[in-house]
Amino acid sequence: MNESPKTIEIKVTEIISAPPGEVFDGWLDPKIPGNPWNAAEKVILDPKVDGLFYWTLKRTSHYGRFMELERPARIQHTWMSPNTLGQESIVTVTFTKQGEDTLMTLVHSNLPDHELARGHQKGWNYFFGIFREQFGNGSRKKYRWDDAHPLATK
Repeated sequence: MNESPKTIEIKVTEIISAPPGEVFDGWLDPKIPGNPWNAAEKVILDPKVDGLFYWTLKRTSHYGRFMELERPARIQHTWMSPNTLGQESIVTVTFTKQGEDTLMTLVHSNLPDHELARGHQKGWNYFFGIFREQFGNGSRKKYRWDDAHPLATK
């Protein structure tokens, strides 16, 4: 009997100074820094159920299919890249109202238990940090990938 490969789950949370609908829309808008679509060198994005996405960053391809879009509360899509070892993983992002703010939670599940897949923790934290700055007192801070990752360009 074959055992299923061991998988891991990554969870990232952030309080965003905006209502859930605004945060939800911002996460799907390639013009807003801090979401993966904005960081892409090339992006194809069709955010609807069964819509596909494809994007590249540092010549690394990422792709998947949207499974759920329930504005303003939840987005779920598959996620594949070389860092998932070609396995399909699942990204679920929820937007929960907390007073005037939004608790944004991303859970990346079904990742292979491998060093490359564990690197998604750093990546999602990086994106969330930039994304948070686009709302409230962050006044839409500008950023450059190369400034944040000086060694990645060498």
